[in-house]
Order: sequence, then C-alpha cells, then structure tokens
Amino acid sequence: MATASATLKRDIEFPKELTAFIEEWKAKPGSLIMILHKIQETFGYIPREAAEKLSRMSDIPLARIYGVVTFYHFFKTTKPGKHKISVCLGTACYLKGGQDLIEEARSILSLEEGEVTEDGLFSIDPVRCVGCCGLAPVITIGNDVYGKVTADQLPDIIAKYRQA
Repeated sequence: MATASATLKRDIEFPKELTAFIEEWKAKPGSLIMILHKIQETFGYIPREAAEKLSRMSDIPLARIYGVVTFYHFFKTTKPGKHKISVCLGTACYLKGGQDLIEEARSILSLEEGEVTEDGLFSIDPVRCVGCCGLAPVITIGNDVYGKVTADQLPDIIAKYRQA
C-alpha cells in the first residue's frame, strides 16, 4: 500500500502572469494551443508538471493536452539547451542542405535526436520554416539568424556560443 507522501505529485510554481493568463483564457473555446504557447514561452518547454497543473486548473483532460502537445512539432516536452540551434528544413533550406547541417551540428556536439549536451548548453531542433528562404540554408541560435550556412562554418558558429 502506497503512503500518502508517495502519492503526492510535485507541483510546479506558475508565475502570476501565467496563472492570470490561464484563468482568463481557460474557458474560451480553442484557447488550449494559445495557453500551451504561453507555458512554453515561460519555461522554454512544457514540463509534465505544468501540463498536469494546467489540466487541474482548466478541467481539460491531461490526455487531450498531451494530444495537442505531441501533435504539433513546435511544442517541446524536454528542456532545451541554453543555446537552441534551430535548423530550417523548409523547402528552400532542405534543398540547399539543411538536413546536412543538422547532421553536422549533431556530429560536432555528439548529440542524438532530441538530446541536450551534457553541459546543458546546446540542443538542436529541425524547424519547418523561419521565413528567410532567400538565405537558405538558415539556422537560428536564440535570436541570431545565420544564412547561407555551410557545414564548414558550423564549428566557428557553435564556438561563439560555448564562450557566451
């Protein structure tokens, strides 16, 4: 028989702004995606504890929340690296070597798909389009955009963020 303390779940603290946002929007039809975006904006990803708390606050079944989170590629359920490398795989970037950039960046950082470097500095995510098709292939790191990137340039680009 499990003890009461063993069945208690770890609760996550939501900032006041996030709680107010959820309270304002939770009853409005079609607002789940918007709320999930706000949670991800707050934490950098959607922690399991945050999904559970949202379920309790909104009376939306956890299965429905996870159905949305796992359907849309944008939502992440694992904490990204401090420097999230996004590699565009939109049509122009893909045709100009976007997939090769992902493979090279993973090789440089010794990462498999979905992993974060041991020091927590880097993660790599393919994205569908960043809207810079004329600069293909494109990567972004945080708010920095790099266009016409070649595999040879990646070590120097990544090195800048190791020191940051």
